[in-house]
Amino acid sequence: MSDLREIALNSTAWPFVEARKLVERFEKTGAPEAVIFETGYGPSGLPHIGTFGEVARTTMVRHAFSVLSDIPTRLIAFSDDMDGLRKVPDNIPNKELVAPHLGKPLTQVPDPFGTHESFGHHNNARLRAFLDEFGFGYEFMSATECYRSGRFDDTLLSVLRHYDAVINVILPTLGPERRATYSPFLPVCPRTGQVLQVPIVARDAEAGTVTYEDEGERVTVPVTGGGCKLQWKADWAMRWVALGVHYEMAGKDLIDSVKLSSRICSVLGGTPPEGFNYELFLDENGEKISKSRGNGLTIDEWLRYAAPESLSLYMFQSPRKAKRLYFDVIPKAVDEYVGFLDAYHRQEKPEDRLANPVWHIHSGNPPREDVPVTFGLLLNLVSASNSEDPQILWGFISRYAPGATPQNHPLLDRLVRYAVAYYEDFVRPSKRFRLPDDRERAALADLAAALRGLPDSACAEDIQNEIYAVGKSHGFEPLRDWFKALYETLLGQSQGPRMGSFFALYGLENSRGLLNAALEGKLAA
Repeated sequence: MSDLREIALNSTAWPFVEARKLVERFEKTGAPEAVIFETGYGPSGLPHIGTFGEVARTTMVRHAFSVLSDIPTRLIAFSDDMDGLRKVPDNIPNKELVAPHLGKPLTQVPDPFGTHESFGHHNNARLRAFLDEFGFGYEFMSATECYRSGRFDDTLLSVLRHYDAVINVILPTLGPERRATYSPFLPVCPRTGQVLQVPIVARDAEAGTVTYEDEGERVTVPVTGGGCKLQWKADWAMRWVALGVHYEMAGKDLIDSVKLSSRICSVLGGTPPEGFNYELFLDENGEKISKSRGNGLTIDEWLRYAAPESLSLYMFQSPRKAKRLYFDVIPKAVDEYVGFLDAYHRQEKPEDRLANPVWHIHSGNPPREDVPVTFGLLLNLVSASNSEDPQILWGFISRYAPGATPQNHPLLDRLVRYAVAYYEDFVRPSKRFRLPDDRERAALADLAAALRGLPDSACAEDIQNEIYAVGKSHGFEPLRDWFKALYETLLGQSQGPRMGSFFALYGLENSRGLLNAALEGKLAA
């Protein structure tokens, strides 16, 4: 066994903990030809970051397993695009085009964006484009194609043969009215094309058909070839059996559904997959994000303001903890990613590297990047310099970090451009400068004088010490009130960067000019 594998077998990083479940499983059952990982997507709305998170996290477990085992792996990104459209999403154009097609499979609903043959195809394309951009290795599967091509036929017939056992798993969870009409099969109406939730009045396991009533007439349809779709808990279990899925994670809100689908999977002769339940993302109001409502962040929005690796880090951290997924989490995620990346290349012990998130984000091969300026500092540099020109901003950076250029610091160059976009949309509109009070005016004046006494080459720590000394000499207690005053009078915000680092980046002459502008009331004006 390799040294890396030995270390990974004892790692407490959650992807390795999950991967060891599979190792232990195959030690008991024998190794399959390939280990099948699956992620599911419901394309009733545009893909959101929660969808991406499931693929990213599953990919991390998949890679961790590849370190622990030589068994080949596959990742299936499955789209439930045969599901009937239940309501018109709030965040799409041309709603009137979609509304007449409620109840039809998503791949039979017109595309309101006018770019694809159906709404389902459009959303599938959006998902695949993003996963491709991230370089995920996956196989895309469409429920519509699987049902209609016959790929699911054998397992659908097995559901029909085990009809009573399947419904007996579900019925105890339903109310009296629903129990009276429940069937795992949803016929696709030959007349309207809608996916029907209707009572099944007859079934023929030998013929592979079910019968329902439509406007007083009995209609018989095959359960194979796309003639029916399964209710989703039965559908999930059927898919696990038909595709041989070994691992699939799901949100915390689906814990009971996982248990029911696992029981149905066993009824059909399959073994339920391994997996774990992650916590849900919340919007800025603490509410669950929803594809159809469009609250929270979209994939494209995060990527407008931050490097994609920062999004992967956000997915890696604390997957069992509910987290807000809104614009204000981006700067911290960016700087944490840079911090972990810097730490990785200074870590000598393999066990420490395997515990570092960037090892999992980059599938064991994190790049070397030098980022001497934090994202938070860049945001304040854009603000104080009154410039959104990357070339001008790089002038400050190159003086602060001699030799640094966009060419030899590509990640930092990307962060500069992200910072400009983020500042423009979120920081500048919320800035509120205030005038300093008398004590603060005296302190600001003394600070400007202290900065004049420092050499232009003064380091951030020396500048920070001067800032501390001025605050203490003017009786700020606690000292954080002094820094709060600096943020509010100089930067127009209640929180801010380490001021010594900011003054060093902005330059002492420019920083003295900023202090004088605050004293003269120019910033508040």
